[in-house]
Amino acid sequence: MGSIWEIDFYSRPILDENQKKVWEVLVCESPLDIRTNLDSLFRYAKYCPSTEVNSGWLRTALQEAIDKAGEAPIKIRFFRRQMNNMIVKACEDLGIPALSSRRILILNEWLQQRMDEVYPQEPGYQGGTNASVRLESPLPQRLPDALEGQQWVFVSLSAAELAEMPEWEIGFSEAFPLELAKLSPEARIPGILIFSPRALPLAGWMSGLELAFLRVDTKQGTRLVLETGTTESWILANLKNPTTLAEAKGFEAAKQEAKGVHFLGVQSDAQAEAFAGFWLLQEINVP
Repeated sequence: MGSIWEIDFYSRPILDENQKKVWEVLVCESPLDIRTNLDSLFRYAKYCPSTEVNSGWLRTALQEAIDKAGEAPIKIRFFRRQMNNMIVKACEDLGIPALSSRRILILNEWLQQRMDEVYPQEPGYQGGTNASVRLESPLPQRLPDALEGQQWVFVSLSAAELAEMPEWEIGFSEAFPLELAKLSPEARIPGILIFSPRALPLAGWMSGLELAFLRVDTKQGTRLVLETGTTESWILANLKNPTTLAEAKGFEAAKQEAKGVHFLGVQSDAQAEAFAGFWLLQEINVP
């Protein structure tokens, strides 16, 4: 499998000599395995004058990044929906699929580090927030009937147990090093296991969704929701049983304790030793 990149192309809190916002493209590689060496991940950054902000400039910058990396990624993730057309066009011109996604863990951390340490050192720096445009998210959708799980359960594993993930038999998966969240080996990581006789089709469908995170939604009753892409969400289960409601509350508390880290697994049944799918997830505050 090739690499996956995360990119951001947006204005920064820096003004040029004409008092216009300086733009910047950030490119970084997504970690795909729990044992990935974070220091080995590819990164590329380049400022863009406000007069040159277009898909052509971005395409040229991405080609420069590809040349530096030595190979093109198999897909590119981006989180700013208002930049959708420009980013998708630049990527299409390079023959690379571009997908809107909140699974931008390395990019999010790098962007915050640059906001704190890099941009304030630049001439023309303007303090304060560099607000993005937040767009309304649609209501959660029902899962396709053929893909609904028959059973599911709240579970937890230690960070040390999750570190053995590369040795498990898994069909579809994606993970990241737990050191990214600075979690100790003893930290408890909450998760959800879904059991379905159609486990492999369900896991295959989920693998194409740009999984973001799981959350317990209480806006219309209480339900377990899977967030995907940058706006989409899916209802995994409606929660009504008092015991399940208490477990859901515990899941959210444990997720917060684990700095947003949690997991989702799909198996054929509770006795299965293999996973049709297993994803390590983290809920983060995307800019």
